[in-house]
Amino acid sequence: MNARALSIGFAIWAGATIVIRLAGERILRPGVTPSLVLYLASLVLMSFLVPWLCRLIGAAGETRFRAAVLLMLPTLLLDSFSCLYFARIFPNLDPALAGVYGGWMLVCCAGAAAGVLTAR
Repeated sequence: MNARALSIGFAIWAGATIVIRLAGERILRPGVTPSLVLYLASLVLMSFLVPWLCRLIGAAGETRFRAAVLLMLPTLLLDSFSCLYFARIFPNLDPALAGVYGGWMLVCCAGAAAGVLTAR
């Protein structure tokens, strides 16, 4: 279960990174309102997606939170480098959006954790 959760987390991170590299200007936009809409939508989406993924891989009870952490781990670890080298990794985006991107990743992980903590 651990390897499966970590593999799924890495696949989600890689897929999302590719999407942002190719079409990030449609997702990450400057300004408070677009950022708040993105953050809220992502928080809600992740709060449903991660508990569903935990059920899919068979994580129940106390192992559910371990699975959620493993799902989030690639994002928490690798996106710190994505923020640090934002302009190189995402040349299609304004470098000023690195903070919005970093905040978005934290909100996604917060939604994942909240979803698992409140799931039944």
